[in-house]
Amino acid sequence: MNFAQLTKKCGALALAGVFAACTASAAFAAGEIDAIKDRGYLKVGVKNDVIGFSFQDPLSGEYKGYEDQLATMIADSLGVDVEFTSVTAATRGELVDSGDLDISIATFTITPERVKHWDFSTGYYTDYVSVLVENSSNIQKLADLKDKKIGVSSGSTSAMALTKAMIEAGIIDGSNFNEKTFDPATWKEGVSFQQYDNYPTISTALSAGEVQAFCVDKSILNIYQTKNRSFVSDARFSPQEYGTCTKKGSELSAYVDNLIKTWKADGTLDKLIKENNLD
Repeated sequence: MNFAQLTKKCGALALAGVFAACTASAAFAAGEIDAIKDRGYLKVGVKNDVIGFSFQDPLSGEYKGYEDQLATMIADSLGVDVEFTSVTAATRGELVDSGDLDISIATFTITPERVKHWDFSTGYYTDYVSVLVENSSNIQKLADLKDKKIGVSSGSTSAMALTKAMIEAGIIDGSNFNEKTFDPATWKEGVSFQQYDNYPTISTALSAGEVQAFCVDKSILNIYQTKNRSFVSDARFSPQEYGTCTKKGSELSAYVDNLIKTWKADGTLDKLIKENNLD
């Protein structure tokens, strides 16, 4: 066999190998739902500290909330059980990527940037960002947040949403603001942020004076409002949709999206929202 023949043969083998790998990958993707059924349970990431959406009872360990109900309904439709894993804003996408989770249903806001990395279902809940403060702080409106430190959740979009709102209101200078490069950890122009792993920790930090405000979705903040705390009056911005998150190109993506669309159309979602006092 001469060099030209050897090269041609090696090239053909390489192409065959690539084709086989692609075929195997496609087969795996196409058989994802069957694999879940064979396993017997759906691996779902939910939060454990958001009353109304997903909260884990410290005594029984049971998860109770709107998103937990959605997870159970999806699993039921597949004829399998559900295995819950507690996630945070920082881990809910990573664990889907790694395969530790089949799906995350964890107050995950659908954004153009996130859609590049994961598949999201049709939104199952519409919320907006707000700000909670201690009454003793005398912070009443957005302008009062200038030069203050705000507590936010790691991996959330709240810090950017608040910064944009303050820029649009003319409260702070936005000449160096860029959505693509914005980082809450380094932004110091007119307002700064302290990131925490979970909401109870932010609430504790607010009480201790480590931060002067708590910024996240309004439905979550409702849990932490007390007679000594109030919402900033003009802080209602960035309407957003929560969607289920699955791996990009996952067979499960279209399956779950069809379920959400059906439940949205027939009133099932509205019923669950009311049951969990989220309306």
